[in-house]
Amino acid sequence: MKKLLAAVTALMMAAWVQAAPIDTYEFSDAESRARGIALAAELRCPQCQNQNLHDSNSPIALDMRLQVYEMVEEGKSNAEIVTYFTDRYGDFVRYRPAFDPRTYILWLGPVLFLIAGGAIAVAFARRQRAEAAGQVEVSQQDKERLAKLLDQDKRNG
Repeated sequence: MKKLLAAVTALMMAAWVQAAPIDTYEFSDAESRARGIALAAELRCPQCQNQNLHDSNSPIALDMRLQVYEMVEEGKSNAEIVTYFTDRYGDFVRYRPAFDPRTYILWLGPVLFLIAGGAIAVAFARRQRAEAAGQVEVSQQDKERLAKLLDQDKRNG
């Protein structure tokens, strides 16, 4: 009975395990393999959006990995392969878009925001410092109250 229970438990546990297929592309040499892996890591899966081709298991990523493998084996350069995918899927497919007029805002936007934020912070600090260092106007009534309190303190002390 214990063996039957153990077998049923093992069978149920095995049914819960999901195995993902693993691509096994046989590259002609180690350099081609390294290029293929680097390109798959540099290109974004159009379906998953936040995963590269290397990490994604979507059907389109599988097809794109196969295309990368075939292009590397055909001897195409990295630039040719990236251009092929960029032409087909747009600049979105690249994790690091090219630095050209269409993508200046992507590359320079964070720097501009940092500079603008720093300028605003400096202006705010200067204004606060100027307000704190300014002369405080004390009315005649407040001066009389202060004199009265000091006089009272001298008598009590």
